[in-house]
Amino acid sequence: MAKFEEAQKRKFKNIFVCRRCESKLRAPSLKVSQGKISCRKCACKTLRPKRKK
Repeated sequence: MAKFEEAQKRKFKNIFVCRRCESKLRAPSLKVSQGKISCRKCACKTLRPKRKK
């Protein structure tokens, strides 16, 4: 896990994972919540934030 704030933001801020094909993409959270962003691979619009383990 990241030890400092800058690394946390790089790893988790604005990174989303497709629920269908599990590919990662970086996008603004406002556009994702509005449904304007879709997955590059499968064109699915259901995305979730990357989990912090």
